[in-house]
Amino acid sequence: MTFYDDNNNDEGVEVVPELKLRVEGDDDDDDDVKGKGGTLRQRLLEECVAEERDLLLKEPAFSSIRRKSIWYWIKLGILLTFLGLLAAVFLKWIGPFLMDKELMPIINWEMATFSTPMLAVLVFASVALFPTILLPSTPSMWVAGMTFGYGFGFLLIISAAAMGVSLPFFIGSLFLHRIQGWLEKYPKKAAILRAAVEGNWFHQFKAVTLIRISPFPYIIYNYCAVATHVKYGPYILGSLIGMVPEVFVAIYT
Repeated sequence: MTFYDDNNNDEGVEVVPELKLRVEGDDDDDDDVKGKGGTLRQRLLEECVAEERDLLLKEPAFSSIRRKSIWYWIKLGILLTFLGLLAAVFLKWIGPFLMDKELMPIINWEMATFSTPMLAVLVFASVALFPTILLPSTPSMWVAGMTFGYGFGFLLIISAAAMGVSLPFFIGSLFLHRIQGWLEKYPKKAAILRAAVEGNWFHQFKAVTLIRISPFPYIIYNYCAVATHVKYGPYILGSLIGMVPEVFVAIYT
């Protein structure tokens, strides 16, 4: 808009006004940005303080866990050392004493009293039936090795062992639910046994073989195997293959 100023002499002077535009709300926006910035900084500061507090709280817990882990390995080392010393004492003194004073007289009496065919029947029956009634059959294997040698003694023992691991398998099927309830009380050991049922026929065979070779009590496994639903074929074959090292050690002894 243009207008003339009459106060300046007679001639009117054209005056152009200076217009200033003010947008309402700019100041308010600046205040909001400043407020939001302050809130963001405060939030970041609070998060940093919370993280530091969490780290301070976790440090004692981590130290406690590490101390427990170290103490666990120390106890495990002491236990293994004690068991090693106990095994050494047994092999050095107690084992030979029992062999010379208790087992060898019984074995010599059996060999002197019974004929060779009768000893074969007794060895077969003991190896086949003792595992069923939870008794060890290793002394009978010793008699077989001393009487019949490696060849016939091995065949006699392995044929009797086939029956010895089959009878508990079929008897255990009659008490399947009770055995499964017993396994539920020992989940860690049951997990090892159930590993035999996973996979195909060959996997079951390998799992049973490894269980037989391992220190797991084979007499207990005879009854528990049926509760894992392992098939009889891989069970019997894996059992016999896994027992071969034990049979050879017993015959050689």
